[in-house]
Amino acid sequence: MRYVKWTFLAVIAIAIFLFFNYTLPDRDVVRIVETEVRRVDFGENSVFWAQPDVGAGASGGSRDVRFINAVAENGAIRVYRNEDTGWGWPPYFKLDSSNLQTEAADLVSTSANPQWVVITHYGWRAEIFSAFPNAVAVRAVDTPDVRLIPYFNIGLIVVLLGVVFWLWRVWDRFRQARIEPIVDNITIAIDNADERADNFRERLLSRFRKKK
Repeated sequence: MRYVKWTFLAVIAIAIFLFFNYTLPDRDVVRIVETEVRRVDFGENSVFWAQPDVGAGASGGSRDVRFINAVAENGAIRVYRNEDTGWGWPPYFKLDSSNLQTEAADLVSTSANPQWVVITHYGWRAEIFSAFPNAVAVRAVDTPDVRLIPYFNIGLIVVLLGVVFWLWRVWDRFRQARIEPIVDNITIAIDNADERADNFRERLLSRFRKKK
């Protein structure tokens, strides 16, 4: 039973980690090499995509999606989709994909004369599912060695841990004040019932022996 408990807790912990790893913003320092619009057919991988631009209707199982193609300093390829999140999840409230695409196109550069940018995004690049991270912001920087500290992520996690600790304290106090006395009373009642049953059984055995 102990192994089942720890396995269950481990699964919950992994699920929470994956949720935050996918949802929280991340940043890459890259050089944009191209922006484009592709027609994408959605299938089982639709969970990894956002939605049409706010105000535009869906067109069945396919639609045009903006992409930002980039290269990191070490030569690694980075491809980002550029979709509105609207008022849905995750709550980035991104409504300006067209503007972001224009900003990205204005920052396109070559390897001979690179313009480094920081692209803020969420999501994963999973080639097996044709999934791409969704870019939510872009800004130019002077050097690829810029130091990026995830202040928002750190602050959010600290706040969430504080909320979890507060809820645990509330639950612990409630348990001590309300639940434990009831459990103690039930335990005492069961012990008393067992004691009365033992006494009754002893009396019956005693009478049976006397009759013999």
